[in-house]
Amino acid sequence: MNPNLNQSVMALKGIGEETAQNLAEMKIFSINDLLEYFPYRYDDYSLRDLAEVQHDEKVTVEGKVHSEPSLSFYGRKKSKLMIRLFVGRYLIKVVFFNQPYLKNKLIVNETITVTGKWDAHRQTITASEMQSGPNGKIKDFEPVYSLRGKITNKGMRKFIYLAFQQYGQSIEENMPISLLQTYKLLNRKDALQVMHFPKNAEDVKHARRRFVYEEFLLFQLKMQALRKFEREHNPGISQDYNLSKVKEFIKCLPFPLTTAQKRVVNEIMTDLKASTRMNRLLQGDVGSGKTVVAAIGLYASVTAGFQGALMVPTEILAEQHAQSLNDLLAPFQVRCELLTSAVKGKRRREILADLSNGEIDILIGTHALIQDEVSFQKLGFVITDEQHRFGVEQRRVLREKGENPDVLFMTATPIPRTLAITVFGEMDVSIIDEMPAGRKSIETYWAKPEMLDRVLSFVEKELAKSHQAYVICPLIEESDKLDVQNAIDVHTTLSHYFQNRFKVGLMHGRLSSDEKDAVMKAFSVNDIQVLVSTTVVEVGVNVPNATIMVIYDAERFGLSQLHQLRGRVGRGSDQSYCILLAAPKSEVGQERMRIMTETNDGFVLSEKDLELRGPGDFFGKKQSGIPEFRVADMVHDYRTLEVARNDAARLIQSKAFWTSPEYEYLKRQLEETGVLEGEKLD
Repeated sequence: MNPNLNQSVMALKGIGEETAQNLAEMKIFSINDLLEYFPYRYDDYSLRDLAEVQHDEKVTVEGKVHSEPSLSFYGRKKSKLMIRLFVGRYLIKVVFFNQPYLKNKLIVNETITVTGKWDAHRQTITASEMQSGPNGKIKDFEPVYSLRGKITNKGMRKFIYLAFQQYGQSIEENMPISLLQTYKLLNRKDALQVMHFPKNAEDVKHARRRFVYEEFLLFQLKMQALRKFEREHNPGISQDYNLSKVKEFIKCLPFPLTTAQKRVVNEIMTDLKASTRMNRLLQGDVGSGKTVVAAIGLYASVTAGFQGALMVPTEILAEQHAQSLNDLLAPFQVRCELLTSAVKGKRRREILADLSNGEIDILIGTHALIQDEVSFQKLGFVITDEQHRFGVEQRRVLREKGENPDVLFMTATPIPRTLAITVFGEMDVSIIDEMPAGRKSIETYWAKPEMLDRVLSFVEKELAKSHQAYVICPLIEESDKLDVQNAIDVHTTLSHYFQNRFKVGLMHGRLSSDEKDAVMKAFSVNDIQVLVSTTVVEVGVNVPNATIMVIYDAERFGLSQLHQLRGRVGRGSDQSYCILLAAPKSEVGQERMRIMTETNDGFVLSEKDLELRGPGDFFGKKQSGIPEFRVADMVHDYRTLEVARNDAARLIQSKAFWTSPEYEYLKRQLEETGVLEGEKLD
């Protein structure tokens, strides 16, 4: 960057210490910061024909005052000023609230320009701005900035105008000319100028396009460089597995693999053979058959002389996985063992000794796997299920139990492709996007709360067939702030409703791990027929006998969470149902319910969820890794994101990127983030 642009904003005329302090609160310290402080919206003051203006839209019109202003007062110091205005062929009303001083400026037959909200039904504009004479604005299209302190929008525009006047010639291009030409992007100086001083919306679109691509390219270059560094500095183990044994194992599976499972198995096998370390994310909807894919990968690693580990978030899930893997692998003389905090004393000591001697091939467990006492003889393949439930540190500790073992992360939370290639940009992503043949689709219905009696009689019919039901509530106990059903109340109500006929259990986050496990075990062996629970039941519980899921206040959940909850049923051969009890007031809430009843595809739902909620809410506030872009929007600009990712991958692998002066700025950005030194991104 030109050193002139690094100067303090106080180098500009009219910016003293107080203004500089206000700008500093907006993270504007230098001339360059000021030039890159983009408007968050633009107000369009161009005159329009009212016939083309939608109801409730903001509009600017010019017309002749037709009537004397009528002023009335109400409440404490509140006023309403009304005139009639001739605008072209229309005679409309214009209302000004709490601006009594305008009365003397509104003169019959004089021309004024008014901006405000258009009420098409009442043929009225509620005015926010008024200018005497024809359109008095300096421009028809004005930027609006997010401001602090005493700085006004007009003042901000003046400072930026001065910055361009004094330092415009110092603005240098930072993007490779070849890329600008390929995508017909504006150069940096012109794009900056247009962002701050556009003539119309079309201008902004072109300037914005340039900065969206720039932001995405820089971010993806960091991701791709990190990936390159990881591969070059963390050589993996080339696992020479026995292909004929693996094929035999697949042939003996109780069901054929789907096309999607075959594709993912091939990707994993290629990674195992490669000399670079596998770093792969496997996404698969609930019930898509990720466990079988994991079993094939683990078996392949065992045939190559290595041990495998599978880490899952809960004890009950660990037990279910251990059972499944044992059923599949025991006939092939593969020894699988389970290690959780419940395994104690002599049994625990035996497992730990056999593991370090190499007598155990695959160890399945919870975070108990990462304790110091757990020592593998030759760990080659690590799988983490529901990986977002573990911290980065926990995953790292497990990985370090071996010499650069291959790593596979699995998740049943369908992550939209847009987010996957952004947040997990340094990983390879595999997707199982096909359900096993013969699996019945879960029928989903939306019911209003007043239909509860009908819903409960439907639940009773299912229970009478010896099936079981989940009932999910958003809160544990009553809250003054939220009028939503709580688990304790619902448990009381349903216990009374089903008394002497069916047993109702209660599960929530305040129970200890042992208490939760006891409740889940009772439900899984049908000692409890109806389980009332908060969302703690979301991940990885397999009760094939449960055929009905009722979700109270369903509008309070995101689509992805509703889909995860729905996936708790439909695991057996019987038809399953999901009933959403909801009375959403907003259009977004109603749209969510409609989408849920129309599709069972988790990936379709995740994309819709992203559109409705935005990326920040998708993972929840605690999840880091979603970058904040100033101009770009991952949801709406996802095509540009994919283009930038492909360009970044190509550049990082090319010799020209590392040698040609054309890419100097991009390389400097990588050095500043520490990626080239192998430091992790913030």
